Amino acid sequence: MPSLPSPEEIEAARTPAGGWKRDQLAAWGVPWPPPKGWKDELTQRWQAACQGGAPPSLPRLVPADFAQEALDFG
Repeated sequence: MPSLPSPEEIEAARTPAGGWKRDQLAAWGVPWPPPKGWKDELTQRWQAACQGGAPPSLPRLVPADFAQEALDFG
């Protein structure tokens, strides 16, 4: 189960170049490349969990027919 970071943890994990590392995003359950809106989705899930409710289920952020064209050796 991916961990659910707070908005502060998301910002603190930025690299000096201003992005996020692939392994960090994977730990949060975010696919690579990160889809548009991934930070907002994590923030909404975190807020829902903090309000005592169960966080909503993870959406399918990648289309079912998605095929990565580059090999991932990382």
